Amino acid sequence: MTTAVAAPFRFFSLQVVRTRRLAPSLVRVTFGGDDLEYFFSDGRDQSLSLFLPHPGQTEPQVPLELGDGWWQGWRELPDDVRAVMRSYTLRALRRHPDEIDIDFVLHTPAGPASHWASRASAGDRVLLLGPAVADNRAIRFRPAQDTDLVVIWGDETAVPAVSAILEALPAGTRARVWLEVHDAGDIQDLVTGADAEITWLVREGTRAEGSPMALDAIRSAELPAAERPYVWIAGESGCVKTLRRHFVQERGVDRRRVTFVGYWRQGMSEEQLREQA
Repeated sequence: MTTAVAAPFRFFSLQVVRTRRLAPSLVRVTFGGDDLEYFFSDGRDQSLSLFLPHPGQTEPQVPLELGDGWWQGWRELPDDVRAVMRSYTLRALRRHPDEIDIDFVLHTPAGPASHWASRASAGDRVLLLGPAVADNRAIRFRPAQDTDLVVIWGDETAVPAVSAILEALPAGTRARVWLEVHDAGDIQDLVTGADAEITWLVREGTRAEGSPMALDAIRSAELPAAERPYVWIAGESGCVKTLRRHFVQERGVDRRRVTFVGYWRQGMSEEQLREQA
């Protein structure tokens, strides 16, 4: 029995069905569970909160018995007991059987989620805080109906969302896409019916995430003529903010047509970001 939280989100008790290494820095983990019958999402950049166990634990420790008080109870658990919480985007949802895919970026040195994903195997148990309503506030990609050009930038943490967005774009939609990754082996063949030009940017070995690389590439690019473009930017928060300023101030894109999402921040863990917030 799972405990509901404020609608339209709830907890889902899941287990690993299989894993697949997609690239040197990317592994796909497929999850299943009876709870997924109640998981709904129409979003292609659907945000999720995943709770993972510490090494030696058989399941993540979240005090669901506290109902709406679970958050405070979770925060008060000892550091080595409290489940590791990380934010991810949904890569895919399938029915019959009910399964979801989440793609994990692997880091060196590995953080707790990267360490877990690199060793995940069938049967491993997790908790997911996700949507029980298909159209929910954790979906950010929302171009207006009159959009005549979609512009996208993302780093490796946004590749799953961008891949899903491209798959869902209507045939013929004009799109210009930049994806920035750590290793040339991380480049993927993306499926889309859109009229999309996709540019992969591979960081040099000494170049850090959130570097000016994306800005240099995008600033020098000539975008197709458009009267009502929509821009979606996601990844390292510093780079995201820089790119937003470029599109709004330098290219004159209406700020209401620019969606920007900081998935992470250089030099800070997710725990530190939550404490700062």
